[in-house]
Amino acid sequence: MGTEVRPAVGRFADFHEVVGVKKPGGQGCWCMSYRDSRVANDDRPEFMRELCAQEPGPGVLAYVEDEPAGWCSVAPRSSYRRLMNSRTIPFLDDRDAWSVVCFVVRPGFRGRGLMHDLLDAAVDHAASHGAEVIEGYPLELETEASRVDVISGYVGTTELFSAHGFEVAAPTSAHSGHRPRWIMRRELG
Repeated sequence: MGTEVRPAVGRFADFHEVVGVKKPGGQGCWCMSYRDSRVANDDRPEFMRELCAQEPGPGVLAYVEDEPAGWCSVAPRSSYRRLMNSRTIPFLDDRDAWSVVCFVVRPGFRGRGLMHDLLDAAVDHAASHGAEVIEGYPLELETEASRVDVISGYVGTTELFSAHGFEVAAPTSAHSGHRPRWIMRRELG
């Protein structure tokens, strides 16, 4: 099984396949929750189309056998309105860290380790655009054997981030699925 991860620039149709709402009139995040949740649901596809049309783009896409299978939102923290105004996820310093805020893996492709591929590619993408530091805000599992539901797991786990060279940098007052979330960082510069 061939897996490849590519930047989302110029790949809105593939982004739509992974993240977009297919049901007419359906509501969905469109990966806008952290970017700017004030954007109306009907306007979100066009907003993301515009981000996918310009560097650095809104994230990276995983492909399995050239089929869009997964998504990771990664961009400068300053591009995420909700993070800039967050009362639960603090700033650690004055650098504009790149932020990994969510993962989506399509049904049928789950359980293959795509989040690992996506996180590696997110780090590479941030570094290739001059990022000094990259951070994520994953949840902490109670035990290594714990499972997390798909809805809460979009932020990743501390175990995932640790496996890719991130270190716990600070606690947050944020939660996902009633589990605490941490700021985890990896220096790039």
